[in-house]
Amino acid sequence: MPASILGEVGFLDVALTPGTVTRLSCPSCGSGHVAQMLGDNGGISYVCTACGHSWS
Repeated sequence: MPASILGEVGFLDVALTPGTVTRLSCPSCGSGHVAQMLGDNGGISYVCTACGHSWS
């Protein structure tokens, strides 16, 4: 078992077009430390590993 959530889920990189990558940023604190997780109803949600804010 990983020692931290960072080893568990990693950071999310979203490719927009071939050769370009952008990182999601937290709407609350602006951090780029964002992980993707499954929502309650099977949807996709995100959580900021810096401040703990979550959103879909």
